[in-house]
Amino acid sequence: MKQYLTLSEVQSDLRSGALRLGGLVDHYLCKIEDNRHLNAFLEVWPEEAHERAEEITQKMNAGTAGRLAGLVLGIKDNICYKGHEVSGSSLILKGFKSLYSSTVVDRLLKEDAIIIGRLNCDEFAMGSSNENSAYGAVLNPVDLTRVSGGSSGGSAVAVAAGLCLAALGSDTGGSIRQPASLNGIVGLKPTYGRVSRYGLLAYASSFDVIGPMTHTVEDAALLLEVMAGSDKKDSTTSSIKTDTYSKMLDFKGKARIAYIKECLDSPGLNAEVRSRTEEIIDGLRTEGHTVEAVDFPLLEYMVPTYYVLTTAEASSNLARYDGIHFGYRSSGAAGIESTYTKSRSEGFGGEVKRRIMLGTFVLSSGYYDAYYGRAQKVRRILKERTDEILSRYDFIILPTTTNEAFKIGENIKDPITMYLEDIYTVQANLVGVPGISIPLGKKKSGMPFGIQLMAGRFEEARLLAFSDYLMKTFGRQ
Repeated sequence: MKQYLTLSEVQSDLRSGALRLGGLVDHYLCKIEDNRHLNAFLEVWPEEAHERAEEITQKMNAGTAGRLAGLVLGIKDNICYKGHEVSGSSLILKGFKSLYSSTVVDRLLKEDAIIIGRLNCDEFAMGSSNENSAYGAVLNPVDLTRVSGGSSGGSAVAVAAGLCLAALGSDTGGSIRQPASLNGIVGLKPTYGRVSRYGLLAYASSFDVIGPMTHTVEDAALLLEVMAGSDKKDSTTSSIKTDTYSKMLDFKGKARIAYIKECLDSPGLNAEVRSRTEEIIDGLRTEGHTVEAVDFPLLEYMVPTYYVLTTAEASSNLARYDGIHFGYRSSGAAGIESTYTKSRSEGFGGEVKRRIMLGTFVLSSGYYDAYYGRAQKVRRILKERTDEILSRYDFIILPTTTNEAFKIGENIKDPITMYLEDIYTVQANLVGVPGISIPLGKKKSGMPFGIQLMAGRFEEARLLAFSDYLMKTFGRQ
C-alpha cells in the first residue's frame, strides 16, 4: 500500500473504491508491528480501530460521515481517552485507566477520526529528547542512533515513519515543534486558549497547549479546525471565534516578516541551519515580501524564565500523584508519610524529580520573590516586546532547533545543555502566541530540521496560510 501523506488522498481513494478503511487500519497496524524497535507506540487498540472503521465505512456509504473520516491517528500518552490507559509515560500512573475523555478526543471522534493507540513521550512531557520516558527512548527513524526529540517524540516518529497519518502532541516549551523539526514533519502549537486543555495531564498549566503533528499544513489546519473553540470544562479557553482554517490556506498579498538578529548570530546555531534559514529569508525577499532583522536582547533570559515558571507549576500540579488517591503505591510503604515519600521517590523518574525539587525551591519562603516573582515580571516584559514586534510585522521567522537530532545519551547527563534545546521554541509559550515548525531543511547528513514561524495571538488562519505558501514555494529539500 502506498504511503498516504494527506487526508484528502485517503478520502479520495475511499470514495473511488481504491481503498478500504479496514484495509488502511490493517496497513497501519502492520507498520506499527514492523517498527516496534522505534518504541513510538506504548499501546495499540486494534479491535477498537477495526470496529470504528466498519462504523465509519457505513456512514460514508450513507453520506453521513464526519470531516475526519479516514483519518487514523495516535494520541500522546498524556491525553485522556475514557476507558483507556494514560500514564504520562511514568511508572507512577502505570496501569491507570482514564475515567473520562479529553475534549479534543471527544471532538475528533465526533468527526469520525480513528484513534489507533497511545504514543510514548518524555515523562509528564518533561524533556527534549524522549529519553526520560519510563518505557525507554523513542528512536529517530532517519538514524536509529539519534533522539526523536521531545517531549512528543512518539507522536513525531509515528507520523514520520508512516505508522499513522497524524498524531496529537502537547507543547509546553516546544514539545510539538522541536520533535517535528527533528523528524521532518509539520508541528503546530496553537495560541494558548485556542484548544481546550481539559483531559490533558498538566505539566505547567499556563504554558501547556495541545496541537496536531502531520505531514502537511492542510491536515494540521483541519485538525485545529475540529479541536479549536471554547470549552465550559476549561476556563482558560477563549471565546474568540474560530475559523475554518482548512478553507483559508490561500495566502494573498505580501507579508511583513521579522527575524530575530540574535538568533541567527548565535554561535550555538549550526552553520547549515543558519545557511538554510538565510536562504529562505533571501527567497522571501525575492518573492516581494518584506523581511527585516529585529533586535531581541532578552533572548538569554527566555530559557531561565521558562524553567523557573514551569518547574514551579509542575511542583504544584504533580502533587496529586501521591500514592494515596490513585496510581502507583510503594509496596514498602508503612504509614502516611512513608507512603508519600516512597511512592513518589519510586514512581517518578529522575528528571521529573529534579523539576519538582526546582519548582518547590523557587516557590519556597524566602525565595518566592527572588525567583518566581521576578520570572513573572520578566515574562511580562518578554510578552510586551514580542507583541510590539508582531504589531509591526505579520510573522517572526527563525529556526525551530539549533541543529539536527543529537545522539542518544549525548546530553542526558547535562541538564543545562538539554534545557537549551528549547531556546528557539520557548518564546511562543512564554507569551502565548501560535507557532509552527515546517519541514524545510535537511542537512548534508540527511537529517531533517524545521523552520519556525510565529504570529500574533489567535492569528492561526494567517499563520497556516503563510506556512502552506512556504511549503509550496520552498518545498522539501
